[in-house]
Amino acid sequence: MSTAAWTTITTPTGPFTMVVDSDGQVLASGWSADADYLNALVHKSIRPDVLVNKPDLGTVSAAAEAYHRGDVTAIDDIAVKQRSGAFLEHAWDVLRQVPAGDPVSYTEYARLSGRPAAIRGAASACARNAAALFVPCHRVLRSDRTLGGFRYGLDVKSWLLAHENSEETLFTSA
Repeated sequence: MSTAAWTTITTPTGPFTMVVDSDGQVLASGWSADADYLNALVHKSIRPDVLVNKPDLGTVSAAAEAYHRGDVTAIDDIAVKQRSGAFLEHAWDVLRQVPAGDPVSYTEYARLSGRPAAIRGAASACARNAAALFVPCHRVLRSDRTLGGFRYGLDVKSWLLAHENSEETLFTSA
């Protein structure tokens, strides 16, 4: 039986919950107060059987809090553990290289992931990402620079992009 710890912090866009394995790696995270919901997003091969609430997850909590306070690079070195097929795992690693304040289109993301024609695959990587924020799928936009989709809502995605963009460029949901 595997156990993971979780905590929820308050952010400008609502509650943000993180689920972390015994090695301190983020298994799931997102703008929800429901740890069980997030745990269900974790691939079944690494999904913990038991979740234990812990008020502080150390460097993971500190990074999420620092990010929301303005240090948008605080999340960059936090360990994340996700499982899927080879392309999705690679695509998630590539997402972690997209810099804050410099979002890419799904087409650009597919190219960066080594499969320029796999635009739907790139979109699938974003949709199946369990570790939102730490694997910043919010940094991927439609080719016309509109927001596209986001599991936690377009208001959250818009806030994250504006928060990361020093020029405060507006992104639309049209």
